[in-house]
Amino acid sequence: MTLYHFGNCLALILAPYHMAYKYSGISEYATLSKCVYAGGLYIFTQLCKMLLLATFFPDTDSNYITGQYNVFLEILKATVDLADLLGMYFALNSVPGKGHAKILTSAVGWACAEVLVSRSILLWVGARGSEFDWKYVRSCAESNVALLQHSATAALVWLWTRSDLPRKHSPIVVSLLAITPYKGLIEDAIGSVLSLSAWAMLGLKAIHTTAISLTALGMYAVLAQQIQ
Repeated sequence: MTLYHFGNCLALILAPYHMAYKYSGISEYATLSKCVYAGGLYIFTQLCKMLLLATFFPDTDSNYITGQYNVFLEILKATVDLADLLGMYFALNSVPGKGHAKILTSAVGWACAEVLVSRSILLWVGARGSEFDWKYVRSCAESNVALLQHSATAALVWLWTRSDLPRKHSPIVVSLLAITPYKGLIEDAIGSVLSLSAWAMLGLKAIHTTAISLTALGMYAVLAQQIQ
């Protein structure tokens, strides 16, 4: 039963990633090495962020113990996530080919590295336990939402680099990129105000990410049609 539960969680994570790589057409560009490179950039970016957080921001664990919450400090810490946009920019520039190949290759490699770093140990240690727990299924579902979010972020970064982006779309792209580092902070604030459960929070993240993704897809489709 434990092996069956672990296999289900593993399939829930890997199946969307495999389908995104296999059936989106990027596998035809022989971009597996580029996915690995994008994943390496993700790990390097996270190490740089950890170094920045450890250097410039104090340890705030005591604040949570005493019930204090420094909003300004949390906003500053979230600003460090701007490094993710820079890392995604370098990942996009490393991939040759058309726009969709650059976006999907960078997003899949980036998201796979995030799963490997942040969820693999949790699943290996927890999902193989003797008791079933929905939190592991929820964590796997969150990884699929993260794949969609990274795809949207890659598309927005790619759109921002284009000199032929329609002028009316530029403010939207810049605004969405500007709030990307604070996306998690905004969702947590909404969840706290509405007292949402863990599954409701997952639904909120999915809706928020889907809205951003559809907006990015719409702007990409307009630009791709102009290029053709």
